[in-house]
Amino acid sequence: MALCKDFRTLSPVTPHTTEGCEECLKSGDDWMHLRLCLACGHVGCCDDSPNKHATQHYHQTKHPVIQSFEPGETWLWCYAHNQMADFNTAFGSSSRVLTDDPHQSFSSSL
Repeated sequence: MALCKDFRTLSPVTPHTTEGCEECLKSGDDWMHLRLCLACGHVGCCDDSPNKHATQHYHQTKHPVIQSFEPGETWLWCYAHNQMADFNTAFGSSSRVLTDDPHQSFSSSL
């Protein structure tokens, strides 16, 4: 399957925080897993979390692509095209260039 256009047009982002879900940190709520918006760097909680802030962010902004913000996970998801891709398969593990955060993040050499 070919990668959707949103995967092919990604640019590097810097996460707004590495501490957790931005909204949950403000409200004192808990989260399960974190997702990084690859359009703006928003860090939100997953759909298994009570608040589903990553998906809410997509509906509010229409930023289509997120990456798991969990250490060791390399998948990407495009909300607009309902497509998943593995970072290393899609872009090659040698192209991975980390940003300043301690989690994995998006490569700058696509």
